[in-house]
Amino acid sequence: MTTLTPSTALQLQSLISNEGKLEISLAEVNVPTPAADEVLVRVEAAPINPSDLGLLFGAADMGAAAMSGGTERPIITAPVPEKAMKAMAGRLGQPMPVGNEGAGVVVRAGSSTDAQNLLGKNVAMLGGGMYAQYRCISMERCLQLPDDVTAEEGASCFVNPITALGMVETMRGEGHKAIVHAAAASNLGLMLNRICLKDSISLVNIVRKQDQVDLLKSQGAKYVCNTESPDFLFELTDAIAATGATVAFDPIGGGKLAGQILTCMEAALNRDPREYSRYGSTTHKQVYIYGMLDTSKTEITRNFGFSWGMGGWLLFNFLAKIGPDAEDKLRQRVANELKTTFVSNYSHEVSLAEALKLDTIKAYTKKSTGAKYLMNPNKGI
Repeated sequence: MTTLTPSTALQLQSLISNEGKLEISLAEVNVPTPAADEVLVRVEAAPINPSDLGLLFGAADMGAAAMSGGTERPIITAPVPEKAMKAMAGRLGQPMPVGNEGAGVVVRAGSSTDAQNLLGKNVAMLGGGMYAQYRCISMERCLQLPDDVTAEEGASCFVNPITALGMVETMRGEGHKAIVHAAAASNLGLMLNRICLKDSISLVNIVRKQDQVDLLKSQGAKYVCNTESPDFLFELTDAIAATGATVAFDPIGGGKLAGQILTCMEAALNRDPREYSRYGSTTHKQVYIYGMLDTSKTEITRNFGFSWGMGGWLLFNFLAKIGPDAEDKLRQRVANELKTTFVSNYSHEVSLAEALKLDTIKAYTKKSTGAKYLMNPNKGI
């Protein structure tokens, strides 16, 4: 059994030329026939996550972007600064599909029984190339959605939920007992707050506006620290002392925050020192940077002793480390709690063409809290 599908469809592609020009366009590509353990999905929802923007725009200067072509097939071009071209060397001349995750309905399936059983079902997917009208993908990268969950509700069920769960698993695996999380009023941050409340884990939330403090407090958060407060560092130290948090996750990356968190952890530990050491507390303090909301340099002031670490944390590396069985358990929890713990909210829905309007690009590249864009590649079709 198959559903009638076109022979070609649109796919958003990002290309950086050897001459240093970014070009984003809607390419007409062949719709593939799924292999035995694959399914063809009509993509109806794909979030625009911060993690997608790096591939979408590369190192281009989007302040100098221009649009050409018609409204149905816009083409975005932008210059890539010469000093950034070395970092782009691995992708030059290659039209790259974009979009880490998405969801939609299975319209064609391979010959295996398991694949055939997914025909007509809504599935969520992780695997790249989701900003396309159709996506052929291995069943291993699919999650069948419950019957009462729409594609829109299931579109963000991988990157943010599994990242939030991964933070909790990292905390447990490394022997920490509480977490500090920055940019905590984001969709991911709100999910992490709900996980911690449900699992009785202490969480220190860092935000930058009072309305974000109010939002998290309204959702049960106990510790919320506002970077705009004149007493931010004291309040953060108090919260860390109260929770015993010694691991932090920071999606901002640039600036002083990561170092400030380590400083506050050290100050909290030294409030009740067991013995003096000129090398600082012997308790290990760890900050993981998992995003680049601020692309400036990471600045640290070494005033937190010698028992500390700062490194990167990436979802796909975490999944490779824990293996498929552990990943399946996390995915199943997400599926079971999609309408509660892992619910996502979107401020805008756009089509493929609408996502390439300059005003729209400007809006979603701000990565503003509360402004979450959802792409529907088949909108209006």
